[in-house]
Amino acid sequence: MLDAPNAIRTPAAASPSGVDRDANLIEARGLTFKVAAGGGEVNILRGVDMAVRQGEAVGLVGPSGSGKTSLLMLLAGLERPSGGSLRVAGEDMARLDEDALARFRRDQLGIVFQAFHLVPTMTALENVAVPLEFAGRGDAFERARLSLERVGLGHRLDHYPGQLSGGEQQRVALARAVVAEPRLLLADEPTGNLDGATGQKVMDLLFGLRDQLGMTLLLITHDPAVAARCGRRIRMADGLLAEDQGA
Repeated sequence: MLDAPNAIRTPAAASPSGVDRDANLIEARGLTFKVAAGGGEVNILRGVDMAVRQGEAVGLVGPSGSGKTSLLMLLAGLERPSGGSLRVAGEDMARLDEDALARFRRDQLGIVFQAFHLVPTMTALENVAVPLEFAGRGDAFERARLSLERVGLGHRLDHYPGQLSGGEQQRVALARAVVAEPRLLLADEPTGNLDGATGQKVMDLLFGLRDQLGMTLLLITHDPAVAARCGRRIRMADGLLAEDQGA
């Protein structure tokens, strides 16, 4: 829980009670994903085997079309596997219905995309509080305020997305992603819409929050310098894991 605006938690303290940090938070075996196309099915993922331990930071790299975003969508429960097995945070993703997947995302997962996906008619504070309100949390706005303070936006609580710069909007999106202190943070090119200097600041915040909260991080990036900040780098090609450095 958030005890103070500047509270820093060690990775060990951030782990749920009884969680073995050497245990796998993500386990994929023979994972496949196919989509229908005009000429038939297209194989996006063609048998991915991957394990990610609790607390790891993994940079996922590879050319466009290699399957990176599709893998992230499966991990988030936003797409269904076509075959193989996938367990995330102890959940068999193929067995969860839509309501269970929504609860899984609410309780276990934070997601940051290249696009900010903020509600334009809501203030920064309201945007961050939304997932906690859906969870019925009475302290939603207090926790949202603390989360915005963590990303340096305590002075912009009542501003709407249209009143914020691109970097500020992505910081709001990051605050929203971590407000419930998820076990897993997924990030898909989170600085793709930002200039270099602003993107660097956002990445510094992302890695800082990951360290403070002890989250497992899976980060899609085309930037070798960003990938190098992760303890492990996985390269994808043609729907398979082609290289795994630091496992």
